[in-house]
Amino acid sequence: MNNQTTEILKGSEVAIRCLELLGVEVVFAYPGGQAIDLHQALTRSSMRVVLPRHEQGGAFAANGYARVSGRVGVAMATSGPGATNLVSGIADAYMDSVPTVFITGQVPLHMIGKNAFQETDIIGVTRPIVKHSFLVLDANDIPQIMKEAFHIARSGRPGPVVVDIPKSVQQQQVEFKFTEGCEIEAYNPDITFDPADVEKIKEMIRSCNRPCIYAGGGIISGDASAELVKFAETYNMPVVTTLMGIGAIPDDHPLSLRWLGMHGSYAANYTANECDLLIALGSRFSDRVTGNPQKFAVNARIIHIDIDESEINKNKFADLGVHANVKYLLAELCKEPVRKDYKAWFRQVNEWKANHMFSYKDDPKRLQPQFVISELARLTEGKAVIVPGVGQHQMWSAQWYKYSSPRQLLTSGALGAMGFGLPAAMGAKVACPEKLVINIDGDGSFQMNIQELGTLFVEEIDVKMIILNNQHLGMVAQWEDRFFQHNRGNTVLGRCKGSRGCENRDCDNCPGTNCTGLPYPDFVTIAKGYGIPGRAVFCREELEDAIKEMLATDGPYLLDVYTGYDEHVLPMIPPGGDYKSLILE
Repeated sequence: MNNQTTEILKGSEVAIRCLELLGVEVVFAYPGGQAIDLHQALTRSSMRVVLPRHEQGGAFAANGYARVSGRVGVAMATSGPGATNLVSGIADAYMDSVPTVFITGQVPLHMIGKNAFQETDIIGVTRPIVKHSFLVLDANDIPQIMKEAFHIARSGRPGPVVVDIPKSVQQQQVEFKFTEGCEIEAYNPDITFDPADVEKIKEMIRSCNRPCIYAGGGIISGDASAELVKFAETYNMPVVTTLMGIGAIPDDHPLSLRWLGMHGSYAANYTANECDLLIALGSRFSDRVTGNPQKFAVNARIIHIDIDESEINKNKFADLGVHANVKYLLAELCKEPVRKDYKAWFRQVNEWKANHMFSYKDDPKRLQPQFVISELARLTEGKAVIVPGVGQHQMWSAQWYKYSSPRQLLTSGALGAMGFGLPAAMGAKVACPEKLVINIDGDGSFQMNIQELGTLFVEEIDVKMIILNNQHLGMVAQWEDRFFQHNRGNTVLGRCKGSRGCENRDCDNCPGTNCTGLPYPDFVTIAKGYGIPGRAVFCREELEDAIKEMLATDGPYLLDVYTGYDEHVLPMIPPGGDYKSLILE
């Protein structure tokens, strides 16, 4: 006799049950009319639901969750404005190859295409910025769709997947069936490299005299950092990374030249451009790395290894393009390494490294942003996960904190989305509560998702926040200083037009200390309104004690550090320039 009972569930309940069976532990979800059934099902779920204060905050939180953990991040929103508010987070995940699944409610099937209340074609809106998307037409299809969504999001080159579920499908009652495994016709992300390519790579290495490894974010998303370090050590080659590749090799490793590109190190830019063999690993020759690609590494033979075949020869011609999983290919290359001394090359590289690494004109009387981050690195012993917003503070965070491991710097690289920092840090802390997570932000970027202070307090998420407050949209203002004769085109956020945000002061002589013109807005008071303690810092003498207080506080804490506006992110390659046009001072 068969005593097994058939479980009949609503489509919304099927979707939530599938998330549980797929190993999801946290969902960043904001309710609404076309998602109410999903949220009702969530009330009966074992998963943690984090309620952001804005859907964009939820999208970036899912992004931060995935970046720090390597697991799939999940965000949920209702139809119409709820879904469109996810778009920046979806685009960010797409451009930085972050495994995420975004679930949206939709108007009932019979109302689609009739301009119903809060109807948007989110499938059409997001088509250029997703790895794949699904419009669910039958609740019976939900288990297979969910399995496919997660498989697609985390396999091959990771990326975002949208699952749009109409309300009528959420309410449809079906027999729940879930089977293990997932195979998708014509989708084969588990590629096998050609063994002949290994010998071709080795032959090109044997014939070179000035090699350089150029490692991108694909090393981190592919969990290939250990293989990269072993490859560099056994083949005896210098390594430069992209911004997204920071942490793939420890900053203090003897072979590391830090990162290259517009604001990268002199040594990294010169080594990549003066080499005779450039080995690109999981990188895409972004314009922020190459400048004018026709002027990048012009005398080098190029090997480009990437899991996404479409990236090879897209921005820069490769003498040898290898479609492969970089982790497995590097492991194979390390079995019988080709090691050479490259004595003359390393003399030159080490000279660049010794004489031209990141620097700034230190002024003991000033609270400079580079000093703030250096002090933070010292007081945290370089062990924090750093999550910046986007702007000058982002570049300084990459330059002046010392990174020793992958997934330690979480940053919006390709999209460069202001407002990323606070919610992404929130998601990272939820994913890894044992880690110290610090959001370093600018006063402009921070205000774009400042409402997530409420989420931190209510959900008890222990994120530390440091605002490098210069009362400007600093990076745009830097470009105005360099290329537009200091003309301010709506880049001043404070209450005055002075260079340091002060009121009625002689900005050239004002040291910033005891200034009567306080920065605007008062972030410490705002944080207090959300129930979060904070402190304003105006001079160097206060900084160490303030950082220690922040680190010692149980729960979220905000430091508003008033740096003033007079620093530029250097080095800098001007737009359209090349490494020889690098601005150093």
